[in-house]
Amino acid sequence: MHLAAAGGGAGGFTPILMIALLFGVMYFMMIRPQQKRRKEAEAMQSNLGPGDEVVTIGGLYGTVTGIEDDTVLIEVAPGVQTRYARPAIARVVTRAELPSEPVTEDADTVKE
Repeated sequence: MHLAAAGGGAGGFTPILMIALLFGVMYFMMIRPQQKRRKEAEAMQSNLGPGDEVVTIGGLYGTVTGIEDDTVLIEVAPGVQTRYARPAIARVVTRAELPSEPVTEDADTVKE
């Protein structure tokens, strides 16, 4: 009789452990990756600059021509510009190239 009563107490702890395990698995499989994707999207949207070719969430391709606080001005055709909210930018297709440093030759490095 004493053995049966001792075994019954451990059975009450098992469902709580299973629920905690389920929440742990759900956090690592669903919530954490979604937070990572959101942070990456926010970083991409904050690093937008003029000349970047982007795609909106609606599938519209264009080139960034101007940036304001929370909006982006996109040129979708020559002379046609549209204004979008920053979160509407799904991804950057190509980044604008930064101007390179002017190449200067030193008198010591010139070979004749």
